[in-house]
Amino acid sequence: MGPLLFEPLLRQIRWGGRRLGTVLSKQIGEATDYAESWEIADQPEDRSVVAQGEHAGCSINELMSQEGGRLMGRHADLEQFPLLIKFLDANDWLSLQVHPNDQQAVRYNPDENGKTEAWVIVDAEPDARICAGLRSGVNAEDLMNHLRSGRVEETLHMIPARAGDCIFVPAGTVHALGPGILLAEVQQQSNLTFRLHDWGRVGNNGQSRQLHIDESMQCIDFESGPVTPIVPVQLSNGDHHFEELVRCEYFVIRRHVSIDEFPIRMDDRFRILMMLEGEAQVSSESGSITLVRGMTTLLPASLSSVTVVPLQKTTVLEILYP
Repeated sequence: MGPLLFEPLLRQIRWGGRRLGTVLSKQIGEATDYAESWEIADQPEDRSVVAQGEHAGCSINELMSQEGGRLMGRHADLEQFPLLIKFLDANDWLSLQVHPNDQQAVRYNPDENGKTEAWVIVDAEPDARICAGLRSGVNAEDLMNHLRSGRVEETLHMIPARAGDCIFVPAGTVHALGPGILLAEVQQQSNLTFRLHDWGRVGNNGQSRQLHIDESMQCIDFESGPVTPIVPVQLSNGDHHFEELVRCEYFVIRRHVSIDEFPIRMDDRFRILMMLEGEAQVSSESGSITLVRGMTTLLPASLSSVTVVPLQKTTVLEILYP
């Protein structure tokens, strides 16, 4: 089993734009609201399907059932692929939201997981901003009072969005993306989101979208406070710049920036590569593929040797399950 490519699952949402097509070369239509490209997903209503090769047409769930040992290696006992991998194009403010942790999630949906996530910003307009957590000292009473009075912005920790920044968003963190941001997202395999505030907007039917204030308030971690961009841990420097961005119980994210070829260490675990910049050949003993900006590949755990050969300066995210 060689490197796997999946058909992107495109989602149109009111806050989306067109950069999934114009910047990341996704096959989008004429609409102006393409918000998300689910690169690898294992949700009951949306499962990624292999795009080409021996396993073309197989869903990620079928592959895990049929080829669990080769695909997942030391994690072959998992019944659901543990990560949901996306690209997002924010052309307007997303709703102000919060995600439950694992223990909270099962109270609302026994089949769902919690949702800890991380963002790596691919591109951002000069004035783009992110809400990342609450301001220091804001408690539940403060937040509710500001929600009722229409002044919730006063409680939010706002930071500028800059290309290359990584923002780690644990479950329980109040957050929202502002317009002008294109990013890669790594998260737990979950689609459980509670909407705390929607900036007073209405849908095409003239009605406000549903809010989940009670659920949100129960899930917010009021002790976590403001969130700031992470400080990468340097693993190597020089012509091959290699750093670790996030390490948590759900995923590890590393970033390679290189003009020279470099290996991907497999150690009986799958790897996911997301191409953020450039073009490269990904070679293994079971075949090779070419990745360009906006493409994602899943490297099966059974591969013993993988090499990335940049064809120009290349920025690649390497994602693994701990």
